[in-house]
Amino acid sequence: METKNIVIIGSGPAGWTAAIYAARANLSPMIFEGAEPGGQLMTTTEVENFPGFVQGIMGPELMSAMRDQAKRFGTEIISKMVTAVDVSSYPYKITAGDMLIETKTIIISTGATARRLGLESEKKLYGHGVSACATCDGFFFRGKKVIVVGGGDSAMEEANFLTRFADEVTIVHRRNEFKASKIMQDRVLNNPKVKVIWNSVVEEILGVEQNQVAGVRLKDTVTGETREMIIDGVFAAIGHEPSTALFKGVIDLDEKNYIKTIPGSSLTNIPGVFAAGDVQDARYRQAITAAGSGCMAALDAERYLTEHE
Repeated sequence: METKNIVIIGSGPAGWTAAIYAARANLSPMIFEGAEPGGQLMTTTEVENFPGFVQGIMGPELMSAMRDQAKRFGTEIISKMVTAVDVSSYPYKITAGDMLIETKTIIISTGATARRLGLESEKKLYGHGVSACATCDGFFFRGKKVIVVGGGDSAMEEANFLTRFADEVTIVHRRNEFKASKIMQDRVLNNPKVKVIWNSVVEEILGVEQNQVAGVRLKDTVTGETREMIIDGVFAAIGHEPSTALFKGVIDLDEKNYIKTIPGSSLTNIPGVFAAGDVQDARYRQAITAAGSGCMAALDAERYLTEHE
């Protein structure tokens, strides 16, 4: 069996950037695209904060360009999902269905998924007024009315950030108190642009027929009563789930199941195994930071291979 220099698990900005750097270093990387090739940007419409695109670029278009660039430099692209990773002996072994690969290094870039509200209307309107990233999409809601669903620190951060653009931000929370830290709660509750609707959940997002959010139907968790509210945008801020199920018991994870890396690097607790992008980043979660950490992982892997050969 041929032993690969680098196998990258997962695509998206981190995976494709790692592949570009590794391929240009003549390391002949192999990348497994996974179940959702391109990651979260494949469900994003216009990306305006990725440097170099003055007029913005569609998320899928950006991922397609990165994929083509990685392929141009010789990356071997496998459209399969990795089902097992064995780091108990060297070289490491990766299984994808009936495919078994040996590799000297592994770069994990499986990303994370924003938790959704679980509504069919949410799915249909994602990228058309429904978002899970205020930093990415807040600019599009200048002068509009939006709601933020959630009650933790993430919801407080999203709501505060959105007040820079939206005329009115309403937090919808299913309980009668936030679970966010006191300082984050104070910032929100003292912001004149922010309102709170307690003991309520979003039962339906309105506007599917127009392909644009037109409002929401809220349900009171105490009385069961419903009412409709006219708004322009819905931001779900109920957390993210890193795609690390495959690595539990294999690589060290933190309390939120993100892969632990040595600060300032992409190194995990397993020599020759690196992590990049949202799978190890619970803080920034941006396409540009994911791409940057993908570069770091490729350089760290290249250095590892140089030192061990």
